Amino acid sequence: MIPRVHKRGSNTFGLLNYLYGKGTHEEHVDPHLVAAWDSFAQDPGRDPQATKRHLQQLLDQPVQALAESRRPAKHVWHLSVRAAPDDPVLSDEQWGEIARRMVAATGIAPAADEAGCRWAAVRHADDHIHIIATLVREDGRRPRLNNDAKRSQAEARLIEAEYGLKQLSTGDGTAAQRPTSAERHKAHRQGRERTAREELRESVRRSVTGARSEEEFFDRLAAAGLLIRKREAPSGDLLGYKVALPDDRNKNGEPVFYPGARLAPDLSLPRIRERWSADSDKTGSPDFPGSASSNSPSAARRRTATAAWVAIGVVEDGDDAVAAAYIAATGEVLDALAKTSAAHTRSELRDAANAFERASRSHIRAVRGHDRALRQAARDLVHGGPALGRGEDGASTAMVIDMLFFLVTAAAHWHARKGHAQQAEAASRAAEHLRNAYRPAAAQPLGVLHQRGRRLSQPVLQRQTTLLRETLPSLAEKIVAEPGWYALAATIAEADAAGHDPAALLSDVVESRELGTADSVSDVLVWRLRRRADLPADATGIPKNRTVKNPAKVRPATARATTSGRRFGEEAPGHTR
Repeated sequence: MIPRVHKRGSNTFGLLNYLYGKGTHEEHVDPHLVAAWDSFAQDPGRDPQATKRHLQQLLDQPVQALAESRRPAKHVWHLSVRAAPDDPVLSDEQWGEIARRMVAATGIAPAADEAGCRWAAVRHADDHIHIIATLVREDGRRPRLNNDAKRSQAEARLIEAEYGLKQLSTGDGTAAQRPTSAERHKAHRQGRERTAREELRESVRRSVTGARSEEEFFDRLAAAGLLIRKREAPSGDLLGYKVALPDDRNKNGEPVFYPGARLAPDLSLPRIRERWSADSDKTGSPDFPGSASSNSPSAARRRTATAAWVAIGVVEDGDDAVAAAYIAATGEVLDALAKTSAAHTRSELRDAANAFERASRSHIRAVRGHDRALRQAARDLVHGGPALGRGEDGASTAMVIDMLFFLVTAAAHWHARKGHAQQAEAASRAAEHLRNAYRPAAAQPLGVLHQRGRRLSQPVLQRQTTLLRETLPSLAEKIVAEPGWYALAATIAEADAAGHDPAALLSDVVESRELGTADSVSDVLVWRLRRRADLPADATGIPKNRTVKNPAKVRPATARATTSGRRFGEEAPGHTR
């Protein structure tokens, strides 16, 4: 259940006229009273003798009774209460009871207070009501409305539990504005899956991903086909911007423009500029291995995997402001990956990016600049172009999805520790979409590695099993029993042939607290080893008859402590792949 306190107004009749009208797009159906301060109040919606003007006069009586100098300038209070999309349709009686609880909880008309404000609850759709009240009590005093929005949220949580409705999380004011009923009805009439606001939010978000200047940002908006209107000061300085879809028009045939800040708090021009200013600040960013001079899709994905690996530790153990910056930049990486993904992963990656958008903001203000490596990775993905979905491109995509899954899961844990319920839930949903995208991305490259591993000689497989038991004693038996064990064995053989110490590599890559409960530990280790040893993500180009260099040369290694204080293989809460 979603309550929303609207801006206060001064025109009681104007709001009643809207509530009892047809709506901006005739979406209001059968508007009628479900409750009011007076149980005998006449309903202009269903009583032919009642009028909106009479209801307005009754609501405004306590205001008009005051001397003009004592009347509040903004005396109209407005609260909408909307059910969640999956909730059952409530009856008028149930909505009436919800309205009474809301005016009591917010201080408009406290329970058993006969001198409370006058109010009325109007229902003109199945899924929500509007409550209008005038802000002068019957005794002439003003109501106490401190924290009325928070109190309405708290009451909504109680109502959800008592009515068996979907349990939502209380917001913190950092969420993007939800589409209005009118916007949803308009999208439905036009045959759109999403509202114009939602389409614009995604387009602007993708346009800013990895951008380094206003010019590049606005060029991308134009390339996306959006109409752009800039707001300039008399001096010519740019103050803000608005965007519109070319085919989204109002009743006068004019484009409907949305300011960036109305799409999402971090899409206002000042907030976007923070990213660009941070790009020019050379302090505070960790070294980022890899050169952007080689920017094929696969090279960009490998660099992104490395940046994500570094970011996991920062989110788990870093300063809050720095972790918030990395989490915000993770959203850019997801947007860039979705934009450049192959068809068989595009839908799930797009859903992951859209879900994580809510997790990218909180009241912990990000200190930008520290996130430069991830923002550069997002830029590389965009400029590297679309991946083909096969060969090295496909394998490197599976690798980066694997790394991003653990980074997004770390973000979910971070938000949960901070009490950010909505953000934690959004990050968890994004992780599930990444899990779903990983399966088709990894099937072909892991299949090749699996076949290569099965062709290894029995002595080599035995030595690698011994290596695993010495290096990862708590999970060795589980790994050997997994279908992915042969792909891991092939990867260990390649790393050994390339001159690496397999035991040292295995110890080095076991640093994620999520690994102990992963669906396939062997899969995770394959991608981490290939990234750490700089092996090709795609094994199809490796000669089948290449021999292992010094296969017996291994050293025992103990499990290393994870960045969160746990050792590899211990039980850890949270979502895993």
